[in-house]
Amino acid sequence: MMENIHLAAEDEDDLYTGYNDFNPTFDSEDLDNDVGFQQAVRTSHGRRPPMTAKFPGTAIGGRPIGTSFGSRMPMGSSMGRPATGAVQDAGAARPMTAVRAAGYSSSLARGSTFDPLGQSKGPAPPLEAKNEDTPEEKIKILEKKVNDLIEESCMAQANGDLQLALEKAKEAGRKERALVRQREQTGTADHITLDLTYSVLFNLANQYANNDMNTEALNTYQVIVKNKMFNNAGRLKVNMANIYFKQKNYPKAIKFYRMALDQISNAHTEMRIKIMQNIGVAFIRMGQYSDAITSLEHIMSESPNIKTGFNLILCYYAIGDREKMKKSFQKLICVPLGIDEEDKYIPANDDPHTNLVIEAIKNDQLHQMERERKALAEKYIMTSAKLIAPAIETSFAAGFDWCVDMVKSSQYVELANDLEINKAITYLRQKDFNQAVETLKMFEKKDSRVKSAAATNLSFLYFLEKDFDQADRYADLAMNADRYNPAALINKGNTVFVKQDYEKAAEFYKEALRNDSSCTEALYNLGLTHKRLGRLEEALDSFIKLHAILRNSAQVMYQLASLYEMLEDPHQAIEWLMQLISVTPTDPWVLAKLGELYDSEGDKSQAFQYYYESFRYFPSNISVIEWLGAYYIDTQFCEKAIQYFERATLIQPNQVVWQLMVASCYRRSGNYQKALETYKDIHRKFPDNAECLRFLVRLCTDMGLKEVQEYATKLKKVEKMKEIREQRVKSGRENSARGRREGSASSDSGQSSHGASAKGERLSVTLRSLPGSNEPYEASSQGEIDASYVDPLGPQIERPKTAAKKRTDEDEFEDEELGDDLLPE
Repeated sequence: MMENIHLAAEDEDDLYTGYNDFNPTFDSEDLDNDVGFQQAVRTSHGRRPPMTAKFPGTAIGGRPIGTSFGSRMPMGSSMGRPATGAVQDAGAARPMTAVRAAGYSSSLARGSTFDPLGQSKGPAPPLEAKNEDTPEEKIKILEKKVNDLIEESCMAQANGDLQLALEKAKEAGRKERALVRQREQTGTADHITLDLTYSVLFNLANQYANNDMNTEALNTYQVIVKNKMFNNAGRLKVNMANIYFKQKNYPKAIKFYRMALDQISNAHTEMRIKIMQNIGVAFIRMGQYSDAITSLEHIMSESPNIKTGFNLILCYYAIGDREKMKKSFQKLICVPLGIDEEDKYIPANDDPHTNLVIEAIKNDQLHQMERERKALAEKYIMTSAKLIAPAIETSFAAGFDWCVDMVKSSQYVELANDLEINKAITYLRQKDFNQAVETLKMFEKKDSRVKSAAATNLSFLYFLEKDFDQADRYADLAMNADRYNPAALINKGNTVFVKQDYEKAAEFYKEALRNDSSCTEALYNLGLTHKRLGRLEEALDSFIKLHAILRNSAQVMYQLASLYEMLEDPHQAIEWLMQLISVTPTDPWVLAKLGELYDSEGDKSQAFQYYYESFRYFPSNISVIEWLGAYYIDTQFCEKAIQYFERATLIQPNQVVWQLMVASCYRRSGNYQKALETYKDIHRKFPDNAECLRFLVRLCTDMGLKEVQEYATKLKKVEKMKEIREQRVKSGRENSARGRREGSASSDSGQSSHGASAKGERLSVTLRSLPGSNEPYEASSQGEIDASYVDPLGPQIERPKTAAKKRTDEDEFEDEELGDDLLPE
């Protein structure tokens, strides 16, 4: 590196010699003392030709030249160029900037410092402010405002505020029109930005369409399309066609789709395919399946996709072409999805770096999109198979078998087992339980996932048939195949529940919840189990959690109301029932329950309102009819009570109590003749009824009729027979009591006798409201009439979540619903 450096010898001159020498002609410092210059100023001496023969110097040639080195004379260049870098004497100023080096000199100027950048002069003066009053500046500001408004409109639309987006779009349109007028006034109309105008109109039309202002959107699109200055504006006819499609104006939508198709070159294949797909869907909506098939077949030959293949199958199904359905199904399962195999996300080795990468991409957005696309394809294939299976062969079983064979030879091999399970479910819908069971039993030797799903279905079927042993067996089989299957655990819990082992059932429901915290069936059944165990607070907690998941579930709301009633909090119970009737306003049992709660609270008017609404929706509820009849008697409107008791007579014609109540109402209202006819009619139907004969005797006596003796004789015979029966019943009870003491009676007979006595007690309480034989007609207190009749079909027992059947004592727990948890998740 040192070999490239040249060192100056000691006897050589200074390397910078000559830089301080300059032509004295450029020296202006001593012009006042220059005699030649002064003489030239005063006379014409300065107009003489220059002396070129002399060595450069002053005009008279005799003045010495001073340099920074003292008396050394300057040296001229070989080309006659004056020497640079020299000054008159030490510290003298340089004469010319053009010939001075860039701030480097052998001596500084007088009174100055080294400042090549001129920083000593202070900061630069401020920039001159723009004059915004000029027309050009106003136009630029207005253009910026328009662009900002368009951007704000688009952002508002992205945030879901469609109304604000439309307002911003309209304001941008007003500003853009003002901009055009301003350019025309300033004479710069040639500089109008067409792109800005296009953006404003397009955004405005889009916002109109988003706000369902279809007419305004079409008008705005029409303005753009008709303007020949806009390039590629014809593509917007697709948007216009979409609006017509939304308005169900399918012929016009097809017309505009085709116009847009004509204006799009063949280079834009994807856009043309999408427009043709829209044309096919419009034809399907119009019922023109042949025209739709033409478009869809072209798409499947050029660029096949899942949706188009599914629509093509629907068209062939609509026209009943079996062979075409088969071919279209084969095309559908051959459509490439364009996604990676799942093996890519399985670590192939123990390389930590590779494993980290796989873990990172396992759940990224691309993989999620792939899963969604695959799930959509499987959904369309399954739906297509279920649709065409009964149509392509003589029986749906043969059709399913053909679909299964086709799927097994495609990329969707795993769907074959699901199709088999759907075949079994189809058998269930056709009420062919034996075939369904046979189909599901074929999966007992398959892999664990399919085996668990089939066993779950079998357990469900046997449970519905009340074959609890088989249901328990297959529930165990499903659990052994897949312990993490919540449906299998729920079915196992249900089989334990019916055996009244509630503690064990609760454990299975809790395990199902640990495996799937969103399993609503397990949470519902767990709440019912806690309710059976008397753990009302825990049951309440379960149903409140379930209500947070199923906000509009009528069953959950009813259970909450029932629990609050059991906790003796009628106000909360009423609150939940009010929420329940907002979901199911026509449920007569809920309305009746509300009436019962208000009645227990002493609010008769509200109770009457809900009981009456319940009667309107279900006029055959005996408890509601009885309460309404008693209410009208209590309020001295016996005539209105008659219609309710007559309806009760129609519902229970063998119950004499309702006919006696009708006669009693006639008697209370003063219509004795009608009451007498009613009692006679009751006596013909029930000749052994002592109450009826007693009233007949009294009425005939008061009315002076001859039949009084006849009815009195009959009454004595009936009372005598009644005494004999009572003695027999008394002796029978004594014998049964003696037998119980001896251990000869069974518990079942005791329970039945208890039920019979309870029923007799309820009826006797109702009959006590009638006056006795020696009482006046109005002596019986109306307040004694029984208004708390307990209907065995009422809403006192829990409702199952299945809405298709009424409540029964056996349905207090939640079964696995067909079609929800039967299939593997």
